[in-house]
Amino acid sequence: MSKYADRLMQHIEEHPEFIQPESRKNEMVNNFLKPGLQDLCVSRTSFSWGIPVDFDPGHVVYVWLDALTNYITFCGYDPDGNHDEHYKRFWPADVHLIGKDIIRFHTIYWPIFLMALGEPLPKQVFGHPWLLVGEGKMSKSLGNVIYADDLVRLFGVDAVRYYVLHEMPFANDGVISYELICERINSELANVLGNLVNRTIAMTKKYFDGVVPAPADAEPVDDELKAVALGLPAAVEKRMADLHVADAIDEVFTLLRRSNKYIDETMPWALAKDEDKKGRLGTVLYNLLESIRFAATMLRPYLPDTADKIFAQLGTEDKGVESLQAFGGMAAGAPVGEASILFERIDIPKKMAEIEEEKMAQQQVEKPAVTFLPDIPFDDFCKVDMTVCKVIACENVKKSEKLLKFQLDDGSGTPRQILSGIAKYYKAEDLVGKTVVAVTNLPPRKMMGQESNGMLLSAEKDGKLTLLMLDDAIEAGAKLC
Repeated sequence: MSKYADRLMQHIEEHPEFIQPESRKNEMVNNFLKPGLQDLCVSRTSFSWGIPVDFDPGHVVYVWLDALTNYITFCGYDPDGNHDEHYKRFWPADVHLIGKDIIRFHTIYWPIFLMALGEPLPKQVFGHPWLLVGEGKMSKSLGNVIYADDLVRLFGVDAVRYYVLHEMPFANDGVISYELICERINSELANVLGNLVNRTIAMTKKYFDGVVPAPADAEPVDDELKAVALGLPAAVEKRMADLHVADAIDEVFTLLRRSNKYIDETMPWALAKDEDKKGRLGTVLYNLLESIRFAATMLRPYLPDTADKIFAQLGTEDKGVESLQAFGGMAAGAPVGEASILFERIDIPKKMAEIEEEKMAQQQVEKPAVTFLPDIPFDDFCKVDMTVCKVIACENVKKSEKLLKFQLDDGSGTPRQILSGIAKYYKAEDLVGKTVVAVTNLPPRKMMGQESNGMLLSAEKDGKLTLLMLDDAIEAGAKLC
């Protein structure tokens, strides 16, 4: 790895768009590249599954080597250079869209593997943020998991699409909850979008017998609405070019909100009372129908089912983004479809009570029981060497958020080093002097480039981990039996 560190750093500097968002790039550069890359061991002996190393049957290839190479082998990479046409067409990738927790593997390991092979790097790696429940990640043990299937059943697939795409900021984690989904459906999908479509179609039915009117009497107030509509494709494209998906959706809703404001400005219900204003009324409704067509066309990638329903109510087909170069794609004289509600408003307290009642009923049905592993021979149990140890020293492992490094007195006279992934639950300084129990006859294993000689015993339940500690009066070297 160290051999390619300078070359990778140069690539990042010459291609500032390579790692996005900027905060992810800074994290990789400052935490890994600038301090100096450690070489990566690409095989393991601690498990048997995986690709065997042909010159040492005790080793298997580590997952982050063989998994990453699937990106190119899948589309026809050949080590001898006889690449498939798919590889020539699709590699290098325009973008790797990945979770932020695996960005190191995709922006340091993977580019270096490609450099070693002499193959081009992906043009961009985007580490997207997480959706959090409250202030933390979803966890089965905490019981705060929100399942996509349940969300779709409760709110419909497009409402879920909208929330997930819109509420995950470009660089920061988003938050998801049933209450927030309900609020977004009411305020944006039902009110801004659904209400606009419904009342526009209803007024066309009422005032023009369901036929698209021909625009006749234009006024200056129309120009701003048309300008927003005509600028929409370019505005969305600009946002999507740098993966600001939520902002791209906001551009569509800017047009929808401007259309609602246009209704308030023109007051078609008042125009309908004056027969001399019939031409002006027809122009207003035509402009609204056409603006809705613009919005539906640009919404299709995000809310495809909803877009289909809108086109059905407009009585027209989706003619694609190419049809949005001019304002006037609705055919005057053509019938519109039937008005229908796109998104029902939600009684939030009632819905939350229903969800809570359903969760409680589900918990009663699926109340987890304590599970046990299959029986083993007593002789096998006797082979596990569990030794009482005193913590001599403890510190955090550099570049790791999980690992603590222990120096233990195991009674042998030689300190024993063990690494344990419990930094989330304990501060290193609080463990010095404690009496713990370690399995001391496990083979050594490397963790973050350091050797661990054993495993500390701990207990875990409902997402909480507790290190097994004994009375300090018990001497180091004593055995659990």
